[in-house]
Amino acid sequence: MPKHTNNKFSFCTILANQSRRDKNSNSSLLTDFWQSKADFCEAFGGNSDKDSICFNGEQVSLKKNETLQTPNGMCFEKIADGAYLNMVSHPDGSNRAFFSNQAGKIWLASIPDQDSGESMGLDESSPFADLTDEVYLDARYGMMGMAFHPNFAKNGRFFASYNCDKAKSPSCAGRCACNSDVGCDPSKINSDDNKQPCQYHSVVAEFSANGTASNPSLAEKVKPSEVRRIFTMGLPFTANHGGQILFGPEDGYLYFMMGDGGSKGDSFNFAQNKKSLLGKIMRVDIDNIPSQEEISDLGHWGNYSVPRDNPYSQDKDLQPEIWALGLRDPWRCSFDSERPSYFICADVGQDQYEEVDIITKGGNYGWSMYEGPLRFKNASADDFMDPIFPVLGYRHSDINKEVGSAAISGGYVYRSKTDPCIYGSYLYGDLYAKNFWAAQENPYNSGNFTARGISFRCAHDSPLNCSSVPNSPLPALGYIFSFGQDNRKDTYVLTSTGVYRVVRPSRCNYTCLMEIARTAESPGPSAPSDGHVAKADLCLVLVLYCLLLLTSFIL
Repeated sequence: MPKHTNNKFSFCTILANQSRRDKNSNSSLLTDFWQSKADFCEAFGGNSDKDSICFNGEQVSLKKNETLQTPNGMCFEKIADGAYLNMVSHPDGSNRAFFSNQAGKIWLASIPDQDSGESMGLDESSPFADLTDEVYLDARYGMMGMAFHPNFAKNGRFFASYNCDKAKSPSCAGRCACNSDVGCDPSKINSDDNKQPCQYHSVVAEFSANGTASNPSLAEKVKPSEVRRIFTMGLPFTANHGGQILFGPEDGYLYFMMGDGGSKGDSFNFAQNKKSLLGKIMRVDIDNIPSQEEISDLGHWGNYSVPRDNPYSQDKDLQPEIWALGLRDPWRCSFDSERPSYFICADVGQDQYEEVDIITKGGNYGWSMYEGPLRFKNASADDFMDPIFPVLGYRHSDINKEVGSAAISGGYVYRSKTDPCIYGSYLYGDLYAKNFWAAQENPYNSGNFTARGISFRCAHDSPLNCSSVPNSPLPALGYIFSFGQDNRKDTYVLTSTGVYRVVRPSRCNYTCLMEIARTAESPGPSAPSDGHVAKADLCLVLVLYCLLLLTSFIL
């Protein structure tokens, strides 16, 4: 039976050897116990020919490039059928998550443990909330996002981002994004598919789970009635709505991703116009609501206040809600759970390039002067700008050649322990479900990312059967709509054919050396022998002896 290596016993062996070497010494000084730096380093740092490092009092720079293991592949298991657009982990920290579809239904599901062999507990016949009466559903419209207040477990507040049709819903009413302030006249916009400008609106509405259980965390089904309309804006065209909403993990404000409105090439230059909210990321405070009179005086688009540290909050001529600009159609943003300052967004391109950006306060990401790093429009002197170029991206011509298009779907920085070979990598994919990337940053906190296309398979023991692409080993994912992350930091891919979870690489016969090492280091099920117990006792004695020596040296 193979023996397990125990680092604790290895350290004890070092101490024991040194103790035996100097067992006749009565000295209590470390300088006598180890008479040179070489003695100390040999005992605790290893011999120099082992490339060991021993601190000798001199300054050492640790800011070196990391040697990162390239992932061999990504393994999925299918845990649910159904096409969902959004996944949000339950704010109470449990193993539950909310899922929503484009039609406007929200479900609350229990997430099974890794390696349990179980599928997700989701009953489509019994949604947590049904907003379909409010949502206008079409290929380009629907419920685009949802968010749950960080204090949802106590206040029961949750929010939905969706599109409505003012021709069908009296409550679908708001100012048109095409207006004189931005040099746009709705009457001069050519109708698209016989749709009138600003017939459809982008809405963020607040709902409540209070009154449905003894506390909101116990609520499994609610009868949603709108508490307040947070935001409403008429859309001049029929595409590029964005629509994701999420709360900042540190500031608690609501971030709202808005596309450029959908005109070819952003013909009205909305994304660069700071008087327009199209092509922007907004940041608003939904906990401090001004009076209706104040909202009217301030010219807000709904019931919210503006954080004072927003970049344009003090400029009355600009839209104070703006946090970042120059985006075409941001599709899925996320905060790195270990570094909340890393706010990462994927932005869908038009003709040539899909990009990933790190979003910063007041950052301008170039559209429509640039599409990714590529010049899109010929700029004049009046169009001077200092764009922030993407940290990652790909050309349309490099993928999906038979489709002739591409559309990026942003993901997450992977922080689960399930697959150690992609830990710390930013995962993202393309709508057409044939491409995933794992992007590694090196050096850490540098903003320098290197992406690698990563192969993927479905585990043979997946709880639900994964069908395959004809004449291909690839699982038939369909379209990649978005990604999700649960409270354990496991990552999910939401597709047109179901919900897939990233699992251990070995389940798909991928080799991950770190997974192998972790498995080898795991203690066996048997109890330690008497010899091991004796060694543990000796270790404790020797550690205490070393501490006494250190104490005497200090005194």
